[in-house]
Amino acid sequence: MIEESVLSRTLHTALRDGGDFAEVFAEDRRVATARLDDAKVEELVSGRERGAGIRVVRGDTTGYAHTADLSEQGLSAAALAAAAAARGAPGETHVVALERRAVERPHDVRILPETVEKARKAEVLERADHAARAESDSIRQVTASYADARRRILVANSDGLLVEDDAVRTRFGVSCVAVADTGMQTGFEAPGRSIGFEYFDEIDPEEVARTAAQRALTMLRARPAPAGKLPVVLKRGAGGVLFHEACGHGLEADLVEKDWSVFAGRVGDLVASPLITLVDDGSYAREWGTFAIDDEGAPAQRNVLIEDGVLTNYMWDLLRARKVGRASSGNGRRETYQHLPMVRMTNTFLLVGDDDPDAIIRDTPHGLYCVALGGGQVNTATGDFVFGITEAYMIENGDITEPVRAAQLIGNGPETLRLVDAVGSDFDTWAGTCGKDGQGVPVSSGQPTLRVRELTVGGTAG
Repeated sequence: MIEESVLSRTLHTALRDGGDFAEVFAEDRRVATARLDDAKVEELVSGRERGAGIRVVRGDTTGYAHTADLSEQGLSAAALAAAAAARGAPGETHVVALERRAVERPHDVRILPETVEKARKAEVLERADHAARAESDSIRQVTASYADARRRILVANSDGLLVEDDAVRTRFGVSCVAVADTGMQTGFEAPGRSIGFEYFDEIDPEEVARTAAQRALTMLRARPAPAGKLPVVLKRGAGGVLFHEACGHGLEADLVEKDWSVFAGRVGDLVASPLITLVDDGSYAREWGTFAIDDEGAPAQRNVLIEDGVLTNYMWDLLRARKVGRASSGNGRRETYQHLPMVRMTNTFLLVGDDDPDAIIRDTPHGLYCVALGGGQVNTATGDFVFGITEAYMIENGDITEPVRAAQLIGNGPETLRLVDAVGSDFDTWAGTCGKDGQGVPVSSGQPTLRVRELTVGGTAG
């Protein structure tokens, strides 16, 4: 993407007036999206964006500048701007000898989406539309979306690191609106993987559409959810976003450093049920948050955050790790070259247990079975959360019975971890976009079927 000699001179320019560390992050991103609405393909768009960000660090001060001009002159100007922002003292000379390091890719991509004709991408949207509408005449609106992205990055820094990655992601989603005498309900399903167009050899667009349609239709016959404290069984994959938001963010080292985390200063403490082991793994092949290197050039790796209920570690980016004399955990990420990296999750999940998922339900006399969660709000300083439920059922006498709607889960992340009393042997993940400080990055979360002994359900039933 950029010649090594140019990178060396750019890093020299960035540090010639002083500074502890300099970095060049270059990005070449191609994106294609397609959208079908009201049985018509409304959008079929592709685009490309290239640029680089230069970071200069001196003490606790960071200077950052970015440019879409990847010529040596453009990079030099950005380096001088970043150095000026860092306010380094003049006179010190830095000679940067770059060493290109090999990257072990977590998996191969067989079909680059950019080589696939637009007509084939539109075809999967039309197949989904037909399948969703075939479920019932009550399905009145179907929206299907397709997106792929190829992101090539290069990281070079004053430690001599030079490394590159080439990541591909593909996602497909369907949203349905169902209408009946009981009102209007929506259903949504949007799986995604870090692979190419071969994704559609593995998922069935019609099945994704039927799942979204049935979710909307089920909610048409749902009764208001109860209110109060109940045992809650989270279906495999369904609660991953809850643990991501309510627990994962509190384990990010930048929030811990600012004392904005309920987990600050608690390494070595029992913070969860002994049944809980929580992992963040950017190398988990093919998942939505998978990559070979993070956006600071550190290899993706598996990090055990909570093991058998004991807090063992936080997630680290390069600068926070340096402050405490340890290595980055591969969690330095940024949305684009225009953004500074920060500590972010990748694929965050609870490990499986020994319980039979069906037995967990049979052993619950009265409770709530949660199949899908919507959006939520979390206070990372306290761990308090509120999440909307998009699909749930009552558990009565050990059986899954009626669907319920208009429910929320209200609780506290660490307390919820302590109240887990059964962990199943199954597993599934959820793909999404994590937002933090105005930046969005792809992540996944997951968990086996598990039961929380007691959670507050905010329902509307009397």
